[in-house]
Amino acid sequence: MRASPASEAVDVARAAARWLALLESGAATEDDHRRLQQWRNSHSHHEATWQKAQMLRERFSGVPPELAMATLDRPDLARRAALKRALAVAALVPTGWLISRQLPLDVWSADLHTAIGERSSRLLADGSTVELSTDSAVNLDLATRTVTLLRGELALTVPGHQALTVQVPYGHVAVANSELCVRRNAHACHLSVYAGEVSVQPLHGAPLVLRAGQQVDMNIGGISPVRRFEVSQPGWRDGVLVAENQALGDFLRELSRFRPGLLRWSPELEGLRVTGSFRLDNTDTVLALLAATLPVEVQSRTRYWVTLLPKKAPLKNNVG
Repeated sequence: MRASPASEAVDVARAAARWLALLESGAATEDDHRRLQQWRNSHSHHEATWQKAQMLRERFSGVPPELAMATLDRPDLARRAALKRALAVAALVPTGWLISRQLPLDVWSADLHTAIGERSSRLLADGSTVELSTDSAVNLDLATRTVTLLRGELALTVPGHQALTVQVPYGHVAVANSELCVRRNAHACHLSVYAGEVSVQPLHGAPLVLRAGQQVDMNIGGISPVRRFEVSQPGWRDGVLVAENQALGDFLRELSRFRPGLLRWSPELEGLRVTGSFRLDNTDTVLALLAATLPVEVQSRTRYWVTLLPKKAPLKNNVG
Protein backbone atom coordinates (compact mmCIF):
# COMPACT_ATOMS: atom_id res chain seq x y z
CA MET A 1 0.00 0.00 0.00
CA ARG A 2 1.34 3.39 -0.96
CA ALA A 3 1.93 5.86 1.87
CA SER A 4 -0.45 8.83 2.10
CA PRO A 5 0.73 12.28 0.97
CA ALA A 6 0.74 13.43 4.60
CA SER A 7 2.86 10.45 5.68
CA GLU A 8 5.30 10.95 2.80
CA ALA A 9 5.65 14.66 3.61
CA VAL A 10 6.30 13.89 7.28
CA ASP A 11 9.08 11.50 6.26
CA VAL A 12 10.63 14.16 4.00
CA ALA A 13 10.47 16.79 6.76
CA ARG A 14 12.11 14.41 9.23
CA ALA A 15 14.83 13.49 6.77
CA ALA A 16 15.58 17.17 6.09
CA ALA A 17 15.75 17.82 9.83
CA ARG A 18 18.28 14.99 10.29
CA TRP A 19 20.44 16.34 7.48
CA LEU A 20 20.24 19.81 8.99
CA ALA A 21 21.25 18.52 12.41
CA LEU A 22 24.18 16.59 10.91
CA LEU A 23 25.52 19.65 9.07
CA GLU A 24 25.14 21.82 12.16
CA SER A 25 27.02 19.24 14.23
CA GLY A 26 30.23 19.98 12.31
CA ALA A 27 30.83 16.25 11.89
CA ALA A 28 29.56 15.88 8.31
CA THR A 29 32.06 14.25 5.95
CA GLU A 30 32.52 14.72 2.21
CA ASP A 31 30.49 11.57 1.71
CA ASP A 32 27.70 13.02 3.89
CA HIS A 33 27.59 16.13 1.71
CA ARG A 34 27.52 13.98 -1.42
CA ARG A 35 24.65 11.84 -0.09
CA LEU A 36 22.74 14.97 0.98
CA GLN A 37 23.05 16.36 -2.54
CA GLN A 38 21.82 13.07 -3.97
CA TRP A 39 18.82 13.16 -1.62
CA ARG A 40 18.04 16.75 -2.61
CA ASN A 41 18.30 15.92 -6.33
CA SER A 42 16.15 12.80 -6.08
CA HIS A 43 12.82 14.65 -5.78
CA SER A 44 11.62 18.23 -6.12
CA HIS A 45 9.83 18.02 -2.76
CA HIS A 46 13.12 17.08 -1.07
CA GLU A 47 14.79 20.20 -2.46
CA ALA A 48 11.86 22.48 -1.62
CA THR A 49 11.77 21.20 1.96
CA TRP A 50 15.54 21.60 2.29
CA GLN A 51 15.38 25.20 1.10
CA LYS A 52 12.74 25.97 3.72
CA ALA A 53 14.95 24.38 6.36
CA GLN A 54 17.88 26.55 5.26
CA MET A 55 15.80 29.69 5.63
CA LEU A 56 15.54 29.12 9.38
CA ARG A 57 18.92 27.48 9.83
CA GLU A 58 20.24 30.31 11.97
CA ARG A 59 17.34 29.90 14.37
CA PHE A 60 18.60 26.45 15.32
CA SER A 61 22.32 27.01 14.91
CA GLY A 62 22.84 27.38 18.66
CA VAL A 63 21.48 23.94 19.46
CA PRO A 64 23.27 21.20 17.48
CA PRO A 65 26.91 22.40 17.65
CA GLU A 66 27.01 22.43 21.45
CA LEU A 67 25.49 18.98 21.52
CA ALA A 68 27.70 17.43 18.89
CA MET A 69 31.06 19.22 18.77
CA ALA A 70 32.11 17.88 22.19
CA THR A 71 32.20 14.39 20.68
CA LEU A 72 34.82 15.16 18.05
CA ASP A 73 37.90 14.46 20.21
CA ARG A 74 36.65 11.03 21.38
CA PRO A 75 37.65 7.66 19.87
CA ASP A 76 35.75 6.92 16.70
CA LEU A 77 33.23 4.42 18.11
CA ALA A 78 32.49 6.55 21.13
CA ARG A 79 32.26 9.62 18.92
CA ARG A 80 29.75 7.95 16.65
CA ALA A 81 27.57 6.83 19.56
CA ALA A 82 27.64 10.26 21.21
CA LEU A 83 27.02 11.99 17.90
CA LYS A 84 24.04 9.73 17.21
CA ARG A 85 22.52 10.68 20.57
CA ALA A 86 23.26 14.37 19.95
CA LEU A 87 21.68 14.33 16.52
CA ALA A 88 18.58 12.62 17.86
CA VAL A 89 18.10 15.44 20.37
CA ALA A 90 19.13 18.20 17.97
CA ALA A 91 16.73 17.02 15.29
CA LEU A 92 13.73 17.51 17.54
CA VAL A 93 13.64 21.29 17.12
CA PRO A 94 14.04 21.51 13.33
CA THR A 95 11.75 18.51 12.82
CA GLY A 96 9.05 20.18 14.85
CA TRP A 97 9.40 23.36 12.83
CA LEU A 98 9.56 21.61 9.47
CA ILE A 99 6.53 19.46 10.13
CA SER A 100 4.51 22.39 11.43
CA ARG A 101 5.44 24.45 8.34
CA GLN A 102 5.17 21.64 5.82
CA LEU A 103 2.22 19.86 7.37
CA PRO A 104 -0.32 22.06 9.14
CA LEU A 105 -2.74 19.38 10.25
CA ASP A 106 -5.82 21.30 9.16
CA VAL A 107 -4.36 21.63 5.65
CA TRP A 108 -3.23 18.03 5.16
CA SER A 109 -6.51 16.69 6.54
CA ALA A 110 -8.52 19.09 4.36
CA ASP A 111 -11.10 17.77 1.91
CA LEU A 112 -9.37 19.58 -0.97
CA HIS A 113 -5.86 21.00 -1.13
CA THR A 114 -3.23 21.98 -3.67
CA ALA A 115 0.56 22.05 -3.60
CA ILE A 116 2.67 25.08 -4.52
CA GLY A 117 2.25 25.74 -8.23
CA GLU A 118 -0.80 23.48 -8.51
CA ARG A 119 -4.38 24.45 -9.32
CA SER A 120 -7.45 22.22 -9.14
CA SER A 121 -11.21 22.24 -9.70
CA ARG A 122 -14.02 20.23 -8.09
CA LEU A 123 -17.61 19.96 -9.33
CA LEU A 124 -20.08 19.50 -6.47
CA ALA A 125 -23.28 17.49 -6.61
CA ASP A 126 -25.47 20.61 -6.87
CA GLY A 127 -23.58 21.87 -9.91
CA SER A 128 -21.43 24.34 -7.97
CA THR A 129 -17.70 24.49 -8.73
CA VAL A 130 -14.85 25.00 -6.27
CA GLU A 131 -11.50 26.01 -7.79
CA LEU A 132 -8.32 26.17 -5.73
CA SER A 133 -5.28 28.28 -6.49
CA THR A 134 -1.70 27.43 -5.52
CA ASP A 135 -0.96 26.23 -1.96
CA SER A 136 -4.61 26.27 -0.87
CA ALA A 137 -6.93 24.11 1.21
CA VAL A 138 -10.67 23.95 1.97
CA ASN A 139 -13.06 21.80 3.95
CA LEU A 140 -16.48 20.97 2.51
CA ASP A 141 -19.55 20.37 4.66
CA LEU A 142 -22.31 19.72 2.16
CA ALA A 143 -24.81 18.96 4.91
CA THR A 144 -24.62 22.57 6.10
CA ARG A 145 -23.57 23.85 2.65
CA THR A 146 -20.40 25.38 4.08
CA VAL A 147 -17.01 25.79 2.42
CA THR A 148 -14.26 26.67 4.93
CA LEU A 149 -11.16 28.29 3.44
CA LEU A 150 -8.21 27.07 5.52
CA ARG A 151 -5.40 28.45 3.40
CA GLY A 152 -4.72 30.23 0.14
CA GLU A 153 -7.35 31.15 -2.44
CA LEU A 154 -10.56 29.74 -3.88
CA ALA A 155 -13.08 30.59 -6.57
CA LEU A 156 -16.67 29.48 -6.00
CA THR A 157 -19.34 29.39 -8.68
CA VAL A 158 -22.89 28.62 -7.49
CA PRO A 159 -25.41 28.43 -10.37
CA GLY A 160 -28.48 27.81 -8.20
CA HIS A 161 -30.41 29.93 -5.71
CA GLN A 162 -29.58 27.74 -2.70
CA ALA A 163 -26.62 29.49 -1.09
CA LEU A 164 -23.25 28.02 -0.23
CA THR A 165 -21.48 29.77 2.65
CA VAL A 166 -17.74 30.52 2.53
CA GLN A 167 -16.36 30.58 6.07
CA VAL A 168 -13.16 32.50 6.88
CA PRO A 169 -11.67 33.62 10.22
CA TYR A 170 -13.17 37.13 9.90
CA GLY A 171 -16.75 36.24 8.97
CA HIS A 172 -18.64 34.48 6.20
CA VAL A 173 -20.02 35.07 2.71
CA ALA A 174 -23.30 33.67 1.32
CA VAL A 175 -22.96 32.81 -2.38
CA ALA A 176 -26.01 32.00 -4.53
CA ASN A 177 -26.43 32.36 -8.30
CA SER A 178 -23.08 34.14 -8.32
CA GLU A 179 -19.32 33.77 -8.68
CA LEU A 180 -16.81 34.77 -5.99
CA CYS A 181 -13.06 34.65 -5.38
CA VAL A 182 -11.70 34.65 -1.82
CA ARG A 183 -8.02 34.94 -0.93
CA ARG A 184 -6.90 34.41 2.66
CA ASN A 185 -3.79 36.24 3.85
CA ALA A 186 -2.14 36.39 7.24
CA HIS A 187 -4.39 39.11 8.66
CA ALA A 188 -7.23 39.58 6.17
CA CYS A 189 -9.30 38.05 3.39
CA HIS A 190 -9.74 39.61 -0.04
CA LEU A 191 -13.20 39.15 -1.64
CA SER A 192 -13.91 39.74 -5.36
CA VAL A 193 -17.30 39.17 -7.03
CA TYR A 194 -17.17 38.15 -10.70
CA ALA A 195 -20.89 37.56 -11.30
CA GLY A 196 -24.14 38.15 -9.41
CA GLU A 197 -24.01 39.40 -5.85
CA VAL A 198 -23.04 37.96 -2.46
CA SER A 199 -23.89 38.75 1.16
CA VAL A 200 -20.88 39.47 3.35
CA GLN A 201 -21.20 39.15 7.14
CA PRO A 202 -18.07 40.19 9.07
CA LEU A 203 -17.44 39.20 12.66
CA HIS A 204 -17.57 42.87 13.58
CA GLY A 205 -19.47 45.58 11.76
CA ALA A 206 -22.45 45.81 9.46
CA PRO A 207 -23.18 43.27 6.71
CA LEU A 208 -22.68 44.21 3.08
CA VAL A 209 -24.06 43.16 -0.31
CA LEU A 210 -21.16 42.97 -2.78
CA ARG A 211 -21.93 43.00 -6.51
CA ALA A 212 -20.11 41.94 -9.69
CA GLY A 213 -17.02 44.05 -10.32
CA GLN A 214 -16.65 44.97 -6.67
CA GLN A 215 -14.01 43.87 -4.17
CA VAL A 216 -13.29 44.43 -0.47
CA ASP A 217 -10.93 43.30 2.25
CA MET A 218 -12.36 41.76 5.42
CA ASN A 219 -10.38 41.55 8.64
CA ILE A 220 -10.91 41.40 12.39
CA GLY A 221 -12.06 45.04 12.38
CA GLY A 222 -14.70 44.67 9.67
CA ILE A 223 -14.90 45.47 5.95
CA SER A 224 -12.82 47.94 3.93
CA PRO A 225 -14.39 50.45 1.48
CA VAL A 226 -15.65 48.88 -1.75
CA ARG A 227 -13.32 49.09 -4.77
CA ARG A 228 -13.90 48.39 -8.47
CA PHE A 229 -11.98 45.93 -10.64
CA GLU A 230 -12.13 44.63 -14.19
CA VAL A 231 -14.11 41.36 -14.20
CA SER A 232 -12.91 40.27 -17.67
CA GLN A 233 -9.21 40.55 -16.83
CA PRO A 234 -7.57 37.08 -16.77
CA GLY A 235 -6.11 35.76 -13.56
CA TRP A 236 -4.88 32.61 -11.83
CA ARG A 237 -7.96 30.65 -12.89
CA ASP A 238 -6.81 31.15 -16.49
CA GLY A 239 -3.23 30.28 -15.54
CA VAL A 240 -2.14 33.89 -16.04
CA LEU A 241 -0.45 36.50 -13.87
CA VAL A 242 -1.23 40.02 -15.11
CA ALA A 243 0.80 43.11 -14.24
CA GLU A 244 -0.05 46.68 -15.23
CA ASN A 245 2.79 49.02 -14.36
CA GLN A 246 3.28 46.98 -11.19
CA ALA A 247 6.29 47.31 -8.92
CA LEU A 248 8.67 44.41 -9.60
CA GLY A 249 8.88 43.57 -5.89
CA ASP A 250 5.10 43.15 -5.65
CA PHE A 251 5.08 41.12 -8.87
CA LEU A 252 7.80 38.77 -7.60
CA ARG A 253 6.05 38.29 -4.27
CA GLU A 254 2.96 37.17 -6.17
CA LEU A 255 4.96 35.00 -8.58
CA SER A 256 6.75 33.27 -5.68
CA ARG A 257 3.39 31.87 -4.52
CA PHE A 258 3.32 29.75 -7.67
CA ARG A 259 6.84 28.27 -7.58
CA PRO A 260 8.45 25.96 -5.02
CA GLY A 261 11.72 26.81 -3.34
CA LEU A 262 13.28 30.16 -2.61
CA LEU A 263 12.98 33.23 -4.84
CA ARG A 264 14.97 36.27 -3.74
CA TRP A 265 15.82 39.61 -5.29
CA SER A 266 17.99 42.62 -4.58
CA PRO A 267 16.20 45.52 -2.82
CA GLU A 268 17.41 47.74 -5.66
CA LEU A 269 14.95 45.98 -7.97
CA GLU A 270 11.81 46.64 -5.89
CA GLY A 271 10.80 49.80 -7.74
CA LEU A 272 11.23 48.63 -11.35
CA ARG A 273 7.90 48.46 -13.19
CA VAL A 274 6.38 45.43 -14.90
CA THR A 275 3.60 45.29 -17.49
CA GLY A 276 2.37 42.17 -19.26
CA SER A 277 0.53 38.86 -19.03
CA PHE A 278 2.61 35.89 -17.90
CA ARG A 279 1.74 32.19 -18.03
CA LEU A 280 1.97 30.44 -14.66
CA ASP A 281 2.61 26.97 -16.03
CA ASN A 282 6.35 27.73 -16.31
CA THR A 283 7.61 30.33 -13.85
CA ASP A 284 11.21 29.83 -15.04
CA THR A 285 10.09 31.26 -18.39
CA VAL A 286 8.55 34.23 -16.57
CA LEU A 287 11.90 34.95 -14.89
CA ALA A 288 13.67 34.65 -18.25
CA LEU A 289 11.24 37.17 -19.77
CA LEU A 290 11.90 39.59 -16.92
CA ALA A 291 15.64 39.27 -17.54
CA ALA A 292 15.10 39.93 -21.24
CA THR A 293 13.01 43.05 -20.75
CA LEU A 294 14.33 44.62 -17.54
CA PRO A 295 17.83 45.43 -16.26
CA VAL A 296 17.96 42.30 -14.12
CA GLU A 297 19.83 39.02 -14.28
CA VAL A 298 18.76 35.66 -12.90
CA GLN A 299 21.19 33.58 -10.84
CA SER A 300 20.11 29.99 -10.17
CA ARG A 301 21.98 27.98 -7.55
CA THR A 302 19.40 25.25 -8.14
CA ARG A 303 15.94 25.12 -9.72
CA TYR A 304 14.64 25.91 -6.22
CA TRP A 305 17.06 28.64 -5.17
CA VAL A 306 16.92 31.63 -7.52
CA THR A 307 18.10 35.21 -7.00
CA LEU A 308 17.46 38.27 -9.15
CA LEU A 309 20.19 40.91 -9.22
CA PRO A 310 20.72 44.21 -11.07
CA LYS A 311 22.22 43.56 -14.48
CA LYS A 312 25.87 44.49 -14.66
CA ALA A 313 26.94 46.98 -17.28
CA PRO A 314 29.18 45.41 -19.98
CA LEU A 315 32.86 46.11 -19.66
CA LYS A 316 34.21 48.64 -22.14
CA ASN A 317 37.28 47.78 -24.11
CA ASN A 318 39.94 50.46 -23.95
CA VAL A 319 41.50 51.03 -27.34
CA GLY A 320 45.01 52.42 -27.08
